[in-house]
Amino acid sequence: MTAPVQETPGPVVALPVYAGVSELELGVMVTVLRLCGGEGCALTVNRSRASIVTAGGLVSTPHVLYAALPDPAALLVPGGPGAARAARDPLLRTFLAAHAHLPLAASGSGALLPGEAGLLAGRSVGGPVELADTLWGFTPDEVRPGAVVTDGLLCTAPGGLGAVHAALHVARHVWGEAAAQEAAERLGAAPLLG
Repeated sequence: MTAPVQETPGPVVALPVYAGVSELELGVMVTVLRLCGGEGCALTVNRSRASIVTAGGLVSTPHVLYAALPDPAALLVPGGPGAARAARDPLLRTFLAAHAHLPLAASGSGALLPGEAGLLAGRSVGGPVELADTLWGFTPDEVRPGAVVTDGLLCTAPGGLGAVHAALHVARHVWGEAAAQEAAERLGAAPLLG
């Protein structure tokens, strides 16, 4: 039996998590979201509520199952060494494809997840330099290794602190430019909004 998800007064952003997710990228994303939307606006999601081990060895328990997630306003996908394996999960691919109409941002190897779900085809894509050849395999129009690239509702960024760019992209769409600007200023990341 799963615990009920606490109701939030505002929009919810879903963050798919998996074994080997980068706790740095996940932590940065959750921090930006909470600065904009408050507690409860960021929900980690997985096929099960069983605890997962992150890339750095921390243990984390997803907030909710895919099927129990309230309608999200956007999706954020952190990278990590487990991303390639997670990208092959048919349930995760279906989940991402079902929400293709929402703002979506991925950092680092997290771009593999929307790639496997068919969401990078015909798009301009950024991301890690070391994954450039792999990203081309998802038939984007353009791959800009090492760059943060926004193409409509999609943002792809390099790993690590590139997660700030991804989270601010989603924050702009969900809570507006002023909220994203305030979060960036509080994090000392205001130059990233330029």
